[in-house]
Amino acid sequence: MAACDRALSERRAVDAEQAFGQAQALMPDHPAVHYEHSRRLYAAGNPHGARERLEKAVASAPGEARYWHGLAAVLRALVLNEEELAALDGALKVEPRDAIALLYKGAVLDRMGKRRTASRIYSNALQVMASGRQLPPALEPLVREATQRVQQVRAEFSAYADRRLGASALSSVGRRGNRFVDLMIGRARHYPPRPTGLYFPNLHNYEFHDRDQFPWLESLEASTNAILEECLAVLGQDAEGLEPYVAYRDGLPLDQWKELNNSRRWSAYFLWKESARIEAHLARCPKTEAALQAIPRVDIPGFGPTAFFSILDAKTRIPPHHGVTNTRLTVHLPLVIPPGCYFRVGNDTRPWKAGEGWVFDDSIEHEAWNDSDVPRAILIFDVWNPELSVGERDMVREATLTFAEFFDVEGMEGLGL
Repeated sequence: MAACDRALSERRAVDAEQAFGQAQALMPDHPAVHYEHSRRLYAAGNPHGARERLEKAVASAPGEARYWHGLAAVLRALVLNEEELAALDGALKVEPRDAIALLYKGAVLDRMGKRRTASRIYSNALQVMASGRQLPPALEPLVREATQRVQQVRAEFSAYADRRLGASALSSVGRRGNRFVDLMIGRARHYPPRPTGLYFPNLHNYEFHDRDQFPWLESLEASTNAILEECLAVLGQDAEGLEPYVAYRDGLPLDQWKELNNSRRWSAYFLWKESARIEAHLARCPKTEAALQAIPRVDIPGFGPTAFFSILDAKTRIPPHHGVTNTRLTVHLPLVIPPGCYFRVGNDTRPWKAGEGWVFDDSIEHEAWNDSDVPRAILIFDVWNPELSVGERDMVREATLTFAEFFDVEGMEGLGL
């Protein structure tokens, strides 16, 4: 039968026929013989005979998914929906993440008028495909149909849930309750914190944190004009002080930074860099320094604070990525914001507005883009996560330094802690 399959793939019909005849003479009830016999019967216009052969194949070899797929295809041609479902479930019992079987199962349910159940099966298939499973080009129309059905049912469920739960109920449960409903409906995805370095458990994983947690934010915003004036001055007089924000050494598995690594398209004018004061830069920005000194920033020797003017060039996108740790939060104070500049953290996408700061958790996936024709400029710095107690901050400091001391023996440069 292997020789028969090989001859068929190479379009050697005579050799295939000879090999099949030999196999049939040796073991007429072998499942591979039944399978090939069914293919010939189906091609000859006898789907009922093909079904009989395939049922014998799956009975003797239930762990062979291709026999179940063959049976499902014949039953599909015979428009026997319930029987096709059973055959597809046989294939899924062998391989639960069989995207092809899931797609066809969704299609059967769709034909049976079970659109909502079909959308859930289709969703499973699309999730498997998103993990990298490649499908034959012939299935592209079915994939498009599956995607469309999932979107339609999701929209219907969204409208139903809003009516059923009621706007007043949703307004009374706050951000967590609304996010719970959005996740249930599919209007939002779950973006857990995935720091590239140190993870502190049981902290709230809000994309953007509430302003009332940071009483110093209004005072910082009140200094926007003075900070903007100093930013524009250094851009005009000390452009050489700008350096690529992304500067990883070769050999690290950081493909997302291929376009921006060592590029000035996203550049930084550092005031503090990993706890080190950049004296020449601070001398040019005394008002910015004064505003930052009043804020409880991260203080870990060799790691924090960090503060800088971030310049994102025109027509430049920062790819989705995660920050180092959830023990810190990141602050943006927008300074020069042309139209077409946006920032996404998890499910929440916002435009920057000059003079309006925000605080976000950069251990959650985030990205930024500038679709305008001119650069964008903001002030960025990091602060302690306010949920950490004084003792926990001390522990984070010591843990970070312990990690650094251990690996410093062999050099940590470029490891991204």
